[in-house]
Amino acid sequence: MTDGYSLKPNAREIRGPSPLIAIENEPEPILIVDPPLREPLSRGLVFIQYRAENIRIVPVFGKGALQVSPRIGHVHITVDDLPWHLVDASGETIIVVGLPAGEHKVLVELADPNHHVITAQTVSFVIPERK
Repeated sequence: MTDGYSLKPNAREIRGPSPLIAIENEPEPILIVDPPLREPLSRGLVFIQYRAENIRIVPVFGKGALQVSPRIGHVHITVDDLPWHLVDASGETIIVVGLPAGEHKVLVELADPNHHVITAQTVSFVIPERK
């Protein structure tokens, strides 16, 4: 949908609903995780872009934040099934450096302000041997 005057999408279509107005019956959050960008991966750098729909990624945590509308959350990032994860609330590209050559995977979990996982996606990739 556009504003009728141009072919460009309007702000709501890109940014989502205004954070100033509560949303009734919010749709479930959706997580979209892309494979790592190829060019940096060839140099051993893992850049993973993601986006979330129907939830805003912000650094707000705790039980009280569960009542915020539009809904807010953050992501948990687990590399290679390690027993711990990182938390990111920036909404920016995930960057992982220093992994050895070989097969790896990154689990990205979309979580609510109380760290309850809503949905998740895993990306698998190979870091090539460096010459």
